[in-house]
Amino acid sequence: MASYVAAIDQGTTSTRCMIFDHGGNVICADQREHRQIYPRPGWVEHDPDEIWERTRGVIHAALRQGQIDPGAIAAVGITNQRETTLVWDRTSGRPVYNAIVWQDTRTDQLVNLLARDGGQDRFRARVGLPLATYFSGPKLRWILDNVAGARAAAEAGDLIFGTMDSFITWWLSGGPRGGVHVTDVTNASRTMLMNLQTLDWDTEILAVLDIPRQMLPTIMPSSAVYGQATGALAGVPIAGILGDQQAAMVGQTCYNQGEAKNTYGTGSFVLLNTGPTIVPSRHGLLTTVCYQFGDAPAVYALEGSIAITGALVQWLRDNLGMITSSAEVEALASLVEDNGGIYIVPAFSGLFAPYWRSDARGVIVGLTRYVHKGHLARAALEAAAYQTRDVVAAMEQDAGMKLSALKVDGGMVHNHMLMQFQADILGVPVLRPKVAETTALGAAYAAGLAVGFWQNIDDLRANWGLDYTWHPQMDEATRAKLYRGWQKAVTRTLDWVE
Repeated sequence: MASYVAAIDQGTTSTRCMIFDHGGNVICADQREHRQIYPRPGWVEHDPDEIWERTRGVIHAALRQGQIDPGAIAAVGITNQRETTLVWDRTSGRPVYNAIVWQDTRTDQLVNLLARDGGQDRFRARVGLPLATYFSGPKLRWILDNVAGARAAAEAGDLIFGTMDSFITWWLSGGPRGGVHVTDVTNASRTMLMNLQTLDWDTEILAVLDIPRQMLPTIMPSSAVYGQATGALAGVPIAGILGDQQAAMVGQTCYNQGEAKNTYGTGSFVLLNTGPTIVPSRHGLLTTVCYQFGDAPAVYALEGSIAITGALVQWLRDNLGMITSSAEVEALASLVEDNGGIYIVPAFSGLFAPYWRSDARGVIVGLTRYVHKGHLARAALEAAAYQTRDVVAAMEQDAGMKLSALKVDGGMVHNHMLMQFQADILGVPVLRPKVAETTALGAAYAAGLAVGFWQNIDDLRANWGLDYTWHPQMDEATRAKLYRGWQKAVTRTLDWVE
């Protein structure tokens, strides 16, 4: 009898395989980084072949570490960095170009051109998204327009498109030898090509973007059996696909309307469950699919996407050499009592929610001779909390409700200084679960539900346990003063790119 569920978490900076038991406990895991490729300012790419090689490596290593036979695994789920776009040959599996990462801004001119007819919200009523470089549709159009021979091959049916979930699923299920070409509703909702009401590709938008429909994967529920794995997991059902932030919602068991979470990774992503209702945003948020389990109706969410949070700490490490590992940032920030009057607004690839300004670029403001690297470290952490407050304020306006608490997950939630400041600047408790890496857990839950490993969402709720709560300790006057400074700093990032 199967005792475990596996999850492949293909993220922006690394790929890992985690194996969970019925209680949602991590039995074993392996994780491997891949290269970040920056061909030009604002361009960010990944090597798809490298990522697939890393994926196979972490599956083998996790099974070996846990001494687990594949026959003991009931199902495997996949979660992924969303919007990252790639096109590959249907016969050979060879990518025609590197994967264009969600942070990439090369499509800014195309986005501006599309916005001339109908503005930034041209497609929002159908897809829940503004026109922005963030999403997959314009990236796919760029590949078709700029890679020699790509459009002709796509129109001939030789090339297929996918986000990383589709690529991993295709290869895991056999690749050129019978691989299934699918995606789920959550990833499809981030392409700017799927109609939120029909949960199908929107014919009119495909025509506007000049994208051949035959390139696109079949859209499936987030929890369903798509095919059988090959390789090290041979015979295991591939049964769950979720974009990483929606996977975190599932892992955090945010199944009730009004429940919210924030995941702190390369970027940060706040999601609010709006139930079966599609809630249009009037304050710069995204309307997205939260999940769909089997034949049940889709559940929707409001989302605030923040491009750079953990990536700012990596920048301190890799570009400035201030620290040798990301874990050192808290100790460095602890050398000071406050930010010394500085703010860092990390608009490295523009500002995402709630501003949606691709013309913005990062700034450090308020510099004096008093400031040293401890203040820079602290300001880098505080930037994650301030950006979260921007999003929560917009969310409260759109949903007509006040947040009572925020569930948190991701790598940065082990940073006590950041989490305390997050509670302080929001003025609400911040709750960390016992399993902080809920993204992989959510993919496992979706896969397990599809094969009956877990019977229903009540089984999943029973697994959620509280690890730590941070309560706000800051007075309202200080909170308001600090936030005003942040808002002023944001204005300094705007109109930089002409």
